Amino acid sequence: MKPQKTLVLATGNAGKVAELRHMLSRTKATADWQVRPQSDWDFTEADETGTTFVENAIIKARHACQQTGLPAIADDSGLAVAALNGAPGVYSARYAGSNATDSDNINKLLQALEGAEEHQRQASFHCVLVYMQSAEDPTPIICQGRWDGRILTKPVGEHGFGYDPVFWVEEKNASAAQLDKTEKQALSHRGQALKQLIEQLTK
Repeated sequence: MKPQKTLVLATGNAGKVAELRHMLSRTKATADWQVRPQSDWDFTEADETGTTFVENAIIKARHACQQTGLPAIADDSGLAVAALNGAPGVYSARYAGSNATDSDNINKLLQALEGAEEHQRQASFHCVLVYMQSAEDPTPIICQGRWDGRILTKPVGEHGFGYDPVFWVEEKNASAAQLDKTEKQALSHRGQALKQLIEQLTK
């Protein structure tokens, strides 16, 4: 029996951990990996000083590798709204402040778009996943996904996390928070990026 490979998920976001673990466990190439969130170790999260999703994902992956000595996957993702010049962007998780809840962030977004016409509410979710073998890995694997939709005027649905309740998915005639796990993962920015990453890891 080959030894089980341990992989660190470099995020403290419980929603992301659950989503990534679920997707990795359903994939034959990674089903036998032991996927552990960085919260299993006692170290502080990396300072996200980058101005792009790519920069922040690399920062987080390298930090997790340094702290654990194990390979790591880091996710940096967020929502970009055209009418707000791409905001909240890399600040999506802390749009309403450093300790903001999902509801706080959604409320701030809806206020910013108050009075906007439907065609002005176009938005897209973006995800960058980075895999690093070690903190010194000179060739990290970088994968990106994008999911287009628009912002509703009020939250709808009970599933998901983050901005899912106000992100309308035209092809499903539903918000992202109304989709079940399998439906969401087939379409989402994170599902797209993870599919690319798994393809790269199995080569």
